[in-house]
Amino acid sequence: MAYERPKNETPLSSEAKSDLLKRYFAHYRAQAEKNPSDLIGVLNAKLPRDAFKDLLNELGEMLQSRSKSLASDEGPVRDFLNKNELPEALSSHLPREFRVFCLALNAIKQWVAAEQSATDRYLLGGGSRELCRAAAETCLVSGDILGSDCELHHPVRDGRPAIPLSKRGHGSIERQVSSEGNDPIGQALSKLRSEGNRSWAQLRRGCLDLSGQSEPGPSKRGAANDRTFSRKAAVAANISNQAILDWLDENGL
Repeated sequence: MAYERPKNETPLSSEAKSDLLKRYFAHYRAQAEKNPSDLIGVLNAKLPRDAFKDLLNELGEMLQSRSKSLASDEGPVRDFLNKNELPEALSSHLPREFRVFCLALNAIKQWVAAEQSATDRYLLGGGSRELCRAAAETCLVSGDILGSDCELHHPVRDGRPAIPLSKRGHGSIERQVSSEGNDPIGQALSKLRSEGNRSWAQLRRGCLDLSGQSEPGPSKRGAANDRTFSRKAAVAANISNQAILDWLDENGL
């Protein structure tokens, strides 16, 4: 059976979306007021990776099996390999099935990015990010008034909307999270972000723009600055802009 992207069968009206977000944010604000010391855990709930171990093993086995068959079966994948032959120095080191495996991983990464982006639109539609930003006036972490540079944070990646936080509030959560574990990517990006007085929102916009998935920014000059910041971030963390987007998604930033 062909894959079909999940679709919300009971779409909300504009008024219902705004009301839903206000009640949703009020839930977290009440939790923050009741147990401020537990706020970091509430806003960064992570499912243990082992929970999906069996599923990931099944996907990995299927990917290896399909890569092996696609490498030899007649079709566009085999044609692509034939048209893009390896340099002689590499030809004896990279088996065809491994090359297909790498190509498939890249295709899956792009698919996951698109599908994860679609999950943000499931409940609120295409303007989900703007709706989330507009539904709150103050940051529940810092109490700061939220401006145009507020950053969106996913407390749990289970389909629930992102919560708008001030740059200072988001930075406070980030510092607490990074202190709990060893994350070289997070450390590199956080250092560059702090030195340049940039926001996660600017990093995301720049990476999206460089990946051909542009998101509305404040101005042409601002968009150019975001792209420059994102290029520097990719160098600092030694990863691609798409990998930065993946990292931002994984950390709810």
